[in-house]
Amino acid sequence: MLARVAENVYWLARYLERAENTARLISVNTNLLLDLPAGYAPGWEPLVDISGGRELFAQQQKRPTEREIVHFLIADQDNPGSIYSSLRSARENARSLRDSFPAEAWELLNQFFLDLAEDFAAGLNKRNRFDFLKRIVLSLQTLTGSLEGTLNRNDAYTFLMLGRNLERADMTSRIVDVRAAQLPAETAELRPFDSLQWMSVLKSLSGYQMYRLARRTRISRGDVLEFALRDAQFPRACLFCLQQVVFALRALPRSEQVLKTLGDVCVFLEDADLAALDQAGLHQLTDHLQIHIIRVHDDIAGIYFPGHVAPTADRGRMVAKAERVPISPEAACVT
Repeated sequence: MLARVAENVYWLARYLERAENTARLISVNTNLLLDLPAGYAPGWEPLVDISGGRELFAQQQKRPTEREIVHFLIADQDNPGSIYSSLRSARENARSLRDSFPAEAWELLNQFFLDLAEDFAAGLNKRNRFDFLKRIVLSLQTLTGSLEGTLNRNDAYTFLMLGRNLERADMTSRIVDVRAAQLPAETAELRPFDSLQWMSVLKSLSGYQMYRLARRTRISRGDVLEFALRDAQFPRACLFCLQQVVFALRALPRSEQVLKTLGDVCVFLEDADLAALDQAGLHQLTDHLQIHIIRVHDDIAGIYFPGHVAPTADRGRMVAKAERVPISPEAACVT
C-alpha cells in the first residue's frame, strides 16, 4: 500500500471517530447541566479543553458562553477540531480513497456531509440540538458498520483500526481527565451530585449500560475509572483500544518500534494504582497516558507516513501536552 493511501485511511478513521465523540460530548453536557444545581454545574468551557481547542478559542476572542462554545465545537469552519471540520476532512480523505474503499461507504459519507452542511444551524438551537447530534452519532455508526461489513481485511483495514482505536483511547483519557478535574472536594451537600458527574463520563463514552452490566453496582469514582481506563471488554476503554492497536500492528512490517512503545503504554496503565489516586494524581496519570499515545502516533507516522505533517488540531494537542509533561530527546526520536 502506498504511504499516502495508508495515511489517508488512518486520518479518515480518526476524523470520523472525533466527530462522533464530539457530538456525544455536547449532547451529554446539555443534559448534565439540566441535572446539576447552578453552583455545581461545570458549564461549557470543559468541552473546549477536552477537544484540545483552548488556545484557538482564546485566539478567536470568543466569550465562554454556551452559544459561542457550541458553535465553536459544532460548526466553526476555522476550528479544525469542530464536527463540521472533522467531517469535511474525513470526506476529503475518503474522496481520495474511492478506488480502495467500498462505493457504498463513500456514498454514505458524501451524502451525509452534504445533507448535514445545510442543517448545522439546527445544532446551535437548543430545541433541535439533541435530535441533530443524535443524527450525527447514528449516521457515523452506520458508516462504521458499513466499513466493518464490506472492507477487505487488508492493509487498508489495518490502518483504519489504528486510527479509530488511537483516537478513541486519546478521547477517553481526555474525558476522564477534564471531567475528574471539575469535581470539587466532596462535601455532604454535594455528595448526591457526585454520581451524576461520573455518570456523565460513562454516557460521554456511550458506556453507561455496559458499565451496569459489567459492574452490577452503584456508580463510584473507582469503578468508573477502572471501567473507562482499563476494562478488558469495553471497546472504548483505553487499555482495550491500545490492545486493538497492538493486534493491528502485528499484521504490518517494521512495527517492532511501535509495538515496544505500545508495550510501555500498556504496562504503565496496567500498573497504575487507580484507587489510590487523588485528583492531582489522576490528572498526572492521564497526562502521561496522552503523552504515550502521542508517542505511538509519532512512531506510526514516522515509519509508515514519511514526510507527514500532523493536522493543525493535532499539532495543537501535541504541543500542549509536550509543554506540560517534558519528553526526553531519546524518547521523542523515531528510529
